[in-house]
Amino acid sequence: MLARVFSCAVIGLDGVIVEVEVDTGGGNGLPGVVIVGLPDASVQESRERVLSAIKNAGLTYPRKRITVNLAPASVRKEGPAYDLPIALGVLISGDELDPGCLDGSVVLGELSLDGSVRHVRGVLPMVAVARREGYHSVIVPEVDASEAALIPGMEVIPVRNLRDLFLHLKQIKTIAPTPSVDPETLPVQVQTDFREIKGQEHVKRALEVAAAGGHNVLMIGPPGVGKTLLARALPAILPHMTIEEALDVTQIYSVADQLPPDIPLIRNRPFRAPHHTISHAGLVGGGNWPHPGEVSLAHRGVLFLDELPEFGTRVLDVLRQPIEDKLVTISRAQGSLTFPANCQLIAAMNPCPCGYYGDPVRPCTCSNSTVSKYQKRVSGPLMDRIDIHIHVPRVEFEKLSDDRLGEPSTSIQARVEEARARQRERFSSGEKVSYSLCNADMGTGEVRRFCPLDDVSRGLMKTATNQLQLTARSYHRILKLARTIADLSGADSISAIHLAEALQYRPRDAMM
Repeated sequence: MLARVFSCAVIGLDGVIVEVEVDTGGGNGLPGVVIVGLPDASVQESRERVLSAIKNAGLTYPRKRITVNLAPASVRKEGPAYDLPIALGVLISGDELDPGCLDGSVVLGELSLDGSVRHVRGVLPMVAVARREGYHSVIVPEVDASEAALIPGMEVIPVRNLRDLFLHLKQIKTIAPTPSVDPETLPVQVQTDFREIKGQEHVKRALEVAAAGGHNVLMIGPPGVGKTLLARALPAILPHMTIEEALDVTQIYSVADQLPPDIPLIRNRPFRAPHHTISHAGLVGGGNWPHPGEVSLAHRGVLFLDELPEFGTRVLDVLRQPIEDKLVTISRAQGSLTFPANCQLIAAMNPCPCGYYGDPVRPCTCSNSTVSKYQKRVSGPLMDRIDIHIHVPRVEFEKLSDDRLGEPSTSIQARVEEARARQRERFSSGEKVSYSLCNADMGTGEVRRFCPLDDVSRGLMKTATNQLQLTARSYHRILKLARTIADLSGADSISAIHLAEALQYRPRDAMM
């Protein structure tokens, strides 16, 4: 008897419906299972898991030759999510279940040997594609039910073990569907507040400008002055994520299998801080069949690289495309996959190996050649892609011992939201609608249109271009930064004072 059960695969970040065909051949003897349809090793191992799960659930396993086909055969199948649909297909082909009991349903789940159903990754994109393809019900592991319930219009059946599902499909014991989850009701986690950070007012201002325009930042200073704390506080002043952005981020974490079980939807902007020993594949994504890397996990949020010169040269160089294009394309012999990477790069570094070059209190023990070699570990093209370079000095005792709190993140966030609103209004006006989300995303045509300079500002920019030997990329990035500063002040056009502040954020070495 031929049985058909529908499941789903994940290719990149998108789901693809997979038809699980199970055919029970004639004759008796020891059971044998053949799985075809481009399965990987974990799918091949489902033969043993399905056999043990059915027997330990007290159900009958047909002692016949069984052929399992996963269609379409052109799509690679990986992971244990096909265990449950294969098991149901075996039960249907063995006349244990009615062939029509799964009409309109998609089945996902890994089986334990005792018949319990375990968590699988990528539930959110798989349920989304099931709804898009017209299915009305989805059967998922109980631990993944809240994630699946984020997709409206789908009946989500949470399954704890194979026997409970068998009784549900036989209409002996009903499993109650999981209620739909309203994303607006999910809590937002508390983040590091700017008011707890002592001193560093000029660095806070630079981070406010970065948040308002989506600009990249490099903080340079001795150890222990608060660079990491400042970076961790940045997500708290970024604009609140919309539900669409939250679902976009949650989908990436679901595919990467990094979604916490008690958090079905990520409402906070991501903050990723990989260690400097990370490989380039871990940073931008990779593997035999590519999976998202840290730069994609930081999508819509912050990618923090501490001790920037300690990262490998090749690792840093692969960041150039994501910074410019806001996406990562990974090519393999089987094809190419594209992952989103629209994140803000926040980097921190010491000025020298000992960390105290230029410090007014503690002398540096490094030679000039050592300092120069250390700073050149970060390539010029990458430094040129960072809009804001800010020095972070040590905090004086008077500020550290002061009990007064600084400006809260909510107040700074309100100004950032107003600046972003001005940008959205500007980009959506005119003859052609621009899809830039913030000033840092503007192309050269948009810079020419939205960043005009008056005579005074033009003269200042001409002088700065000659003295600082600015490249074309640096020139446009300064104009974008000045446009953001003008937006924060509520100005309709860029003036000399906005341009002067933007020029102060250029690398100090370039100004010497």
